[in-house]
Amino acid sequence: MSSREPSQLDAILKGLGMGCAAIALILPGQVTSRQARPLLAAPAAVTVPSLEHLPRVADFAQEAPSDEAREMANWVMHSRDHRGMPFVIVDKPHVRVFVFKPDGSLDGATPALMGSAVGDDSVEGIGEREMSAIAPHERTTPAGRFVSQPGINSFGEDIVWVDYEAAVSMHRVRAKEPRERRLERLASATPEDNRISFGCINLPVAFYEEVVKPALGSRRGVIYVLPETRPLQAVFQGFRPAPRS
Repeated sequence: MSSREPSQLDAILKGLGMGCAAIALILPGQVTSRQARPLLAAPAAVTVPSLEHLPRVADFAQEAPSDEAREMANWVMHSRDHRGMPFVIVDKPHVRVFVFKPDGSLDGATPALMGSAVGDDSVEGIGEREMSAIAPHERTTPAGRFVSQPGINSFGEDIVWVDYEAAVSMHRVRAKEPRERRLERLASATPEDNRISFGCINLPVAFYEEVVKPALGSRRGVIYVLPETRPLQAVFQGFRPAPRS
C-alpha cells in the first residue's frame, strides 16, 4: 500500500475524487458534481527520538483485543516500526480501532464503521470516481500500513487521511440518513452490522474529538489496517509475531 504524501498541486489536479471523508454528509446514492479532495493540512514536522527506552510490547490496558490485533501492536513496539509516532491498529475483522501513544500505551479504543464490502485492496483509481460509480463490492477498507496525514474535507471539517490516493479517511460518524442506522450500528453488541461505509473509517464523535484529534489532528502517525482475506505476514513486510512477555 502506498503512503505517498501528495503535494498541494497534486491535491488540486487530482481533486475531483470521491471525497470519502464527506460521504457521511451526503445521502446514500446521492451525487453532487464531483467533490474536490481538499488540500491537506500542514502537519508538524516529524522528529524521531531515541526509541531504545520504549517498551517492547503494547499495553492494551483493560481492553481484550483479538489475537491478531495484539500480535500486530506488539510487533510494532518490538520492531519500532512506528518510528516513535502515535499509531493505530484498525482491527477490520472485528471492526474495532485502537489508538496508541508513541510509548505503546493505549490512548483509547472503540467500535467503528468500515467498508461494507469484504476485501483488502482498493480498486485502482477509486479515489477519482463518482460515488454513484462505486459498486457495492468495491466499497472496501484497504488493509496495510499507512502514514496518516491531517486534512480538511470540502465542508471544512477536520479529518485524518489514511490512504489519500484511495480517498479513505478516519472521520466522525454523521447520521444524516435514518435508514442507515449508523449510531445504532456503532452501539450494537455485535460487529456484524458495522460494515456500512464506502471504505472510510467512521468513529463515534466523542472518540474522534477526545482521542483521535489530539493524537493525529496536527501530526503524522502510522495506521495499521488488519486484513480480512490474507494473513498478516502477506500484508505487512517483515511482520513476525513478537516474543510474548
